[in-house]
Amino acid sequence: MKNSKINEENLQWLINQPIEMQYELFKNFVDIAKMHYNQLVGEELKEKAGEKYEREKNYSRWGSNPGSIRIGEEKVPVEVPRLYNKQEKKTEEVENYRKLHNIDKPSEEMLKKIILGLSQKDYERVTRSVLESFGMSQSTVSRTFIEESKRTLKEFESRDLSGYDFIALVVDGKYLSRDNMIIALGVTITGVKVPLGFVQATTENTESVKGLLRNLIRRNFRFREGILTLVDGSKGLNKAINEIFGKYALVQRCQWHKRENVVSYLEEKHQDIFRGKLQRAYIEPDYQTAKRRLLEVKNELEKINRSAARSLEEGLEETLQMHKLKLIEQLGTSFTTTNLIENLNSQLNKYLGRIKRWVNPDMKSRWLAIALIEIERKMKRVNNYKKLYLLKEAIQSELKLKQRKAA
Repeated sequence: MKNSKINEENLQWLINQPIEMQYELFKNFVDIAKMHYNQLVGEELKEKAGEKYEREKNYSRWGSNPGSIRIGEEKVPVEVPRLYNKQEKKTEEVENYRKLHNIDKPSEEMLKKIILGLSQKDYERVTRSVLESFGMSQSTVSRTFIEESKRTLKEFESRDLSGYDFIALVVDGKYLSRDNMIIALGVTITGVKVPLGFVQATTENTESVKGLLRNLIRRNFRFREGILTLVDGSKGLNKAINEIFGKYALVQRCQWHKRENVVSYLEEKHQDIFRGKLQRAYIEPDYQTAKRRLLEVKNELEKINRSAARSLEEGLEETLQMHKLKLIEQLGTSFTTTNLIENLNSQLNKYLGRIKRWVNPDMKSRWLAIALIEIERKMKRVNNYKKLYLLKEAIQSELKLKQRKAA
């Protein structure tokens, strides 16, 4: 079927007609469109089945069924003529009806453009060529996108996790407007990163995170073989992990967050000096050596800023979890900070950063789920992932859990 979009010549003819004609055309555009539909299907019937009661064609007329087509923003009921294919001995809908009926379905390319980070205000500008081809408006696209994104959110939040062998879990918050969306990212024994879920909260409080972790368990998240959890140091996160996972989890506190928190108490002239000292302590592969050097830094800080010293002391052991597992050289780059999820949050900025107005919490959840799924497809494996079996063995040994061979 040829593109039925009004071309420039015909449009110019229309606007040159008397105003009364233009008004009547505008007032009755639905009836005119239905007449055009009847003409299109009538021509197809005549071409395939001939005139009524004609028997020489390969098709014969076979009654009709109720159907609908989209005219502008309305779904308009129409009769759908049917044809009987004599050679294949089956009934068929007329092809022109199928094309017109499917007009309201946006193309995958259009949805992909929206998903890839366009704010709703950009719909019409970016997808104009698609919209014009199908006679669709921004509101039509918006409604369709809302329906599609609701389905995607439901699938994301109910995805079964039993098929994944997770070795680590990273939990961190991402602010969308005033709400903190606390996101969980899993890492499998083969190094694959999997966004698992999120919860909307104002802060990283214990109850919100517990609700998120419980949801993962309901979806068959496996943690009883031992799991390393990476957090930024929030007390709410730590408490929730301890209460939900208990003896099956080890906590690695982010060394980057710890370092930056410590130096934030210092005068600017001291910050780079102590940032370097802390970093050099943390890259020591041996647990005892790294701890001794950190305590030396703490003693120095006591002389110039007690708050900075107390900050370093608080949770110090948790920042050395990978040192205790003796895996700094093999896996320290990926598993001593929350960079895994910080990179994900950075990608989210590209997808969601253009949205200037979040209408409601439902909108935030829908867009976040779609962005996470899109990002998941492009995420690379963690560095040195072939050594992750060592992490599994070390976690199980540290937690005194029954060991089994990694898949």
